[in-house]
Amino acid sequence: MADTYQFKPHERPIIPGSPFNPDHPIERMVAYGAIGVLAGLTGGLGNALVTANLSYFQGTLGLSAEEAAWIPAAYVATNVCANLVLVKFRQEFGLQLFLRLVLGGYILATLMHLFVHGFWSAVLVRAVSGIAAAGLTTLGVLTFLQAMPPPKRLHGVMIGVSVPQLATPLARVIAPSLLEWGDWRMAYMFELGLAVLTLAAVLMLPLPPSEREKAFERTDFVTMALLFPGVGLLCAVLALGRTVWWMESAWLGWALIGSIVLIAAGIFVEHRRSNPLLMTRFIGQKPILRICAVAFCIRVIIGEQAFGTVGLMSSLGLGVDQLRTLFIIVTLASIAGLVVALTTFRPESPARPLQVACLLIAIAAFLDASATNLTRPANLYLSSALVGFAALLFIGPAMVIGLSRALLCGPRFFISWLVVFLASQNLGGLVGTALWGTLQTIREKFHSHSLVESVMLNNPTDAARLAASAQQLSGVVSDPALRSAQGAALLSRQVTREANVLAYNDVFMVIGSCALLLLLWGIAIELKMRRRGEISPIVRFAQMMMAKMAAAQKEEQS
Repeated sequence: MADTYQFKPHERPIIPGSPFNPDHPIERMVAYGAIGVLAGLTGGLGNALVTANLSYFQGTLGLSAEEAAWIPAAYVATNVCANLVLVKFRQEFGLQLFLRLVLGGYILATLMHLFVHGFWSAVLVRAVSGIAAAGLTTLGVLTFLQAMPPPKRLHGVMIGVSVPQLATPLARVIAPSLLEWGDWRMAYMFELGLAVLTLAAVLMLPLPPSEREKAFERTDFVTMALLFPGVGLLCAVLALGRTVWWMESAWLGWALIGSIVLIAAGIFVEHRRSNPLLMTRFIGQKPILRICAVAFCIRVIIGEQAFGTVGLMSSLGLGVDQLRTLFIIVTLASIAGLVVALTTFRPESPARPLQVACLLIAIAAFLDASATNLTRPANLYLSSALVGFAALLFIGPAMVIGLSRALLCGPRFFISWLVVFLASQNLGGLVGTALWGTLQTIREKFHSHSLVESVMLNNPTDAARLAASAQQLSGVVSDPALRSAQGAALLSRQVTREANVLAYNDVFMVIGSCALLLLLWGIAIELKMRRRGEISPIVRFAQMMMAKMAAAQKEEQS
């Protein structure tokens, strides 16, 4: 396209490293939209399939619980750090090399895992997957920008960051079929196929060329050398703390100290640079910190579904195949949430979807807080659909609010916003799992202790329960003493199951309360901005872009 088409001034990219934005025919816009969906799902499905079936992978690969916990940690660590490098890589070396290296590396790592399977290869594939997912998320956003006319480009950004979120419920829909067709290799074959298909699509319909400029500086590598291991240590602590337990493994404390020191040193280096990789003064602005905090907290409470609902069903003995219908409903509700976010988004009040999302999560959590040992997936259809709807309702508007503020300050602030926002979402997912998992474990011990204390053999009811448990084994255990012991063990498992259900109810109550507090905080922020007469950053950004386009068109006419 660069050799046959002369780009106009108004078609120039806003951000160096991004492609030009020419006017495309409808057919090409539709094709770019399809590539955007494929890229977004490819970036999210690989890791989502592993996360949704982590216990299965753990068993088939012969991993311990601690080794299995490293797999999601490796993905998040590289995904958070990759955006810091990939944006500058695009700016200096161009989009095509960037896409080929990302997808080529992803394909090779996944292919290698099919032949060399074990702990280290699994961690390596997840680490490369995290890098590739960061690149594919960017590819999805850029292709959706090409698929949208100029007035709807912000909607393209919203779709681009939302599509990868569909991978989590979709993975739980297709996982049972993949496991039925084969072992864990089938999931990796599916992941490999998606990556190859995405590479083929990008080569068949490449993005328009991009402007290049010198981007990397020597000090950038000093920052990376500090931030990358710091983020990696933090992810390891969050992912493994619940498995090895927080107070029983000294290395967790040392790792946390190391992460704080390294991240603080990296931020200090960036703060003193004249041309930093991370604009610390921009990130430190109150509005940016506020939107990141809100987005982070919403991501944490969305753990109501990823940890709470799935964990509750697992504690009641249900497997992935029995949750398929539930997650089909969640996937459809998530798509509905994206559609509603696009159709109801108002630049004058961009935070409204975030408030609605908090309200829906609160309702869902309080609905789930009345679970019993008879609760089944059908009882969770409504609440899970509400959470899925909320997850896609909030992420696009949250991204666009911060993006508008960043671009109002200048294109070079885009990298900082992208890194901080995506880090808040990835780390929020880890923090949510660690926080709610820890709370559930503590409350399960509390309820288990209370239930065991209440069981007294001189109580006729409790004695009858113990006798009934032993009677269930009369057909297979003939020795009365052994049958009585086995009956006591069976009763103990029933007590543990009840304690787990009560603990999950406690978690749902806490999540619902946090969601309500977050809703009130969001309303207070909006009221305060209205009293001050502040104009939405999206409105100001749209006004700025319209003025630039008008000036560019006048320049073309003259």
